[in-house]
Amino acid sequence: MSVTVTDFGKTPDGRKISLYTLTNSRGTQVKITDLGATLVSVIFRDKNGSPRDIILGYDSADGYYAGSCYFGAVIGRSGNRIDKARFSIGGKDYQLAVNDNENNLHSGPNGFEKRLFDTAVAQDGSVTFSLKDADGEEGYPGNFDFSITYSLTDDDRLYLHYRATSDADTVCNPTNHVYFNLGGHDSGSIENTVLQLSARAYTPVRDGQAIPTGEMAPVEGTVFDFTAPKEIGRDISDPLEQLQCVQGYDHNFCTQKEKGTTLKFAEAWNPVTGIALEGFSDLPGVQFYAGNCITENEPGKAGAVYGKRHGFCLETQFYPNSINQEGFAKPLLKAGEVFDSTTCYHFFVK
Repeated sequence: MSVTVTDFGKTPDGRKISLYTLTNSRGTQVKITDLGATLVSVIFRDKNGSPRDIILGYDSADGYYAGSCYFGAVIGRSGNRIDKARFSIGGKDYQLAVNDNENNLHSGPNGFEKRLFDTAVAQDGSVTFSLKDADGEEGYPGNFDFSITYSLTDDDRLYLHYRATSDADTVCNPTNHVYFNLGGHDSGSIENTVLQLSARAYTPVRDGQAIPTGEMAPVEGTVFDFTAPKEIGRDISDPLEQLQCVQGYDHNFCTQKEKGTTLKFAEAWNPVTGIALEGFSDLPGVQFYAGNCITENEPGKAGAVYGKRHGFCLETQFYPNSINQEGFAKPLLKAGEVFDSTTCYHFFVK
């Protein structure tokens, strides 16, 4: 495994931003920048042996500063939405920034995605990005030490290993907001992508604000049933209110009740390129987002222009708003304890 480092731009205050390229023995490449510990590129060969970049992103740091879609970014301390942007721990109330309707989305306007991480390259070819988040940042309690390690294996498995500690009880629900397009980042709609999810329930949302109602509803017999492979676009325009209120799929799927067992949660496949991926995680849920709100005419890598549903996300997580919702596993990191979680994406050709 080799790792190379190149320039990727500068922060507004003039600090250097770097791009780290991991290359395995098969020629698969993964590129990550220390700006937001962001996945910039995954280059994988299709069924004809042609290399394709299969995630959405930008050519330089400037694009990530200007963009609003969280392409490839690490989200922290807490991904997804928190109702009314507030929560309580130990009888104390905490107020977060309101940045999505009445709610908090992806921790707030100054989340991890625009922060410059410290970086360490290991002898095994993995790269670790670390960040110290001070007590009170974005309203969260505790001095929070966070890291994510990216590892690429010779059998084309990309591991995302999250680790965090805090000196006070706090919310900890990090994820990665990578947008996949297995036809290639510049190939347009992902509606022909075939998806299977290992989830027999999902969390319905209310009020058009993507906040779960607290119910874990069975998917069987509904448009949310991906227990057998089907095209993402097959039912995405159904008039069901649950789809219409968020313009398509943008829902948490329940893969298990608690954090713990590492399970295969998804498989996706593009029938044109033959490129497929499997996802594995030890977290309770995965947010399947079909890219419904990608900015139209968004300038992407290598002259590509992105738009609605040009990428899909499989964001491993605790359920949205679970810090406030009875019956959901809590994303609560106790002072002095260690949060440790791994997500794996395995790329292959069908």
